[in-house]
Parts: sequence; structure tokens; C-alpha cells
Amino acid sequence: MFKRSKPRTYGQLASEFVYPPGGFRRSTTYLWYRLRRLPDQPHRIARGMAAGVFLSFTPLHGFHFIVAALLSLAIRGNVLAAFVGTFAGNPLTTPFIALGAVGLGRTLLGLPGDMSPQVIFREFARATAETWHNVMSAVGPGPTSWSGLSEFWQEIFLPYAVGGAVLGGIAAVLSYYLTIPVVRRYHRRKAQAMAARIAKVRKAADQGRGTG
Repeated sequence: MFKRSKPRTYGQLASEFVYPPGGFRRSTTYLWYRLRRLPDQPHRIARGMAAGVFLSFTPLHGFHFIVAALLSLAIRGNVLAAFVGTFAGNPLTTPFIALGAVGLGRTLLGLPGDMSPQVIFREFARATAETWHNVMSAVGPGPTSWSGLSEFWQEIFLPYAVGGAVLGGIAAVLSYYLTIPVVRRYHRRKAQAMAARIAKVRKAADQGRGTG
């Protein structure tokens, strides 16, 4: 009943992942709207949001939501809010996050040189392919080699993790303290609206009894 009359192609799905229909502003507004309406306490929603935002600054691409959900559970946050928080790392912001995290991490670790987002993600793709090749080689006749992964770990992954922890920690704290008043305001308005409806119903009932 609720399926599309014309299913989307894989190309449309891919393009909508990179650029959502309606634009990122509309998508962000919708996610923020859903965040406010989550049926939970403001501080739990804020914890989940902070967990998601923090994980979006880490190099765990492809596992952000899973790890954010586990972190949210560990700090007694809202898991759905953690899912919303991971959208801080989207196709538009991730290159800047990667560039800032790797650059800061390399500085803190005393590593020379800068890396562009293109190089960072190219090396991520190469490391993923090499990992998959080694896994398949472990059960087959092919040779394994971990030298490339060792270099990737030292030059990119570890600096990304260190720099991302610093930047993500700052962003998580900001998101926590920004989320609480927004959710509280929404809950207060919702309670006031509910009280007004109840008062209106009671007034109508009293008037009905008075005329009866």
C-alpha cells in the first residue's frame, strides 16, 4: 500500500545519499524536528545526541551509528538521538572533519606534513581493499601483506582518531548543552498545549452542565 509506484533506481538512491531530495537544510530541519519530539527526558536525549556527534568525528566510517548506539547505551542516552547525532558527519561535512581531524592529530603526534581529503579517503579505500584481500587470502591460496595497513594506521588512522577525539569532544559538549534547552522548551510548550486543551474541554463540559 505504501510502496512507491515506481521504485527508485540504484543511481537515484546513491544520489539521494549524497544530496537528499529537498536539500540538506530541509533534511537537517526534519531531523531536528524529530529530535525534539523524542519521548524521553531532555538530558537522555542530549546524551544520545552528544554520542552521535562525537562518533561522527571518528575514523570508524561505516560503523558510526553502531558504535554511537553502544556509547549512548553506556552513558544512558537515547539511542535514536544518537542516530540523529551521527548526521553531523554527512557527505558535505565529512571531508572537512577528516581534514581537520587528521591535521590536528598529526600535529599532536608530531608527524610532519599535511594531507588533503582526497588522499585521506583514497587511503581509506585502499586500506579497506587490502583488509578484504587479506581476509580472503587467509582462507585461500593468495599471499597476505599487512605493510600497507601498518603505514595507514600510523599516518592516517591514528592521527584521525586523536584529532577527531579532540574536535568531536568539543562538538559533543556543545551539542549536549544546545540540545537540552531546545528539548525542554518543546516539552514545556507541549505540556502547556495539553493543559490548554484539557481546560477547554472542562470549560465546555461545565457550560453543558450549566445549560442542561
